[in-house]
Amino acid sequence: MKKFLMQQLEAALLKRQKVIVRDITGLGRERRVPLEFLIKNDYIRTSALELAAQEIYEAGVQGAAAELGVFTGDFAQYINQVFPDRKLYLFDTFSGFDKRDLQADHARGHHTRDNQRFKTGSIDLVMSKMKHPANCIVKAGYFPDTAEGLEDERYCFVSIDADLYNPIYEGLKYFYPRLSKGGYLFVHDYNRDIFKGAKEAVRQYCAENGLTFFPLTDSGGSAVLTK
Repeated sequence: MKKFLMQQLEAALLKRQKVIVRDITGLGRERRVPLEFLIKNDYIRTSALELAAQEIYEAGVQGAAAELGVFTGDFAQYINQVFPDRKLYLFDTFSGFDKRDLQADHARGHHTRDNQRFKTGSIDLVMSKMKHPANCIVKAGYFPDTAEGLEDERYCFVSIDADLYNPIYEGLKYFYPRLSKGGYLFVHDYNRDIFKGAKEAVRQYCAENGLTFFPLTDSGGSAVLTK
């Protein structure tokens, strides 16, 4: 069935002059995220999450998982799925971009628009997608205010998908020092031209702290940090 799906997808995409990434072979185990779900979403980003989770479990890395910038929960659901025994913190305003962060982007010369689409996320919608909802801890509101009381938390995996300079930079300041050794931190939209603040935030934080990162070739051009 999987081979048939891939063949059909390849044929459809070739007609549109697109490029298809072949499924990972030789893992010696079943994929934790079914291929049909990967096809519908960002294959590279989601597969990278799955492989990072495998490394985390094999190395015995401790800590919770988290996402800053949840929107409708399309990526958070996979974090929840590949970390079935870990707490998953879900940080989001659930009301779109905060005006303070938009103004900060504009002040830095980034002409980011207030995309109304980001106001369509809701806690109920996000939670309806979770395979292990009991593990989820929703932190609704303005970040980093919503991280208050979590100063002693440790994380094995973090996804930052907040688009704008301020929340990404503040997210790195909060999460990276609390990332367990052997953990992974993904920053979405690093190489996406419409969110120039993402690249600035990553580069600034890494320069200030002597860190390096790997640019992932997913659709959002994520940056991957490890510890």
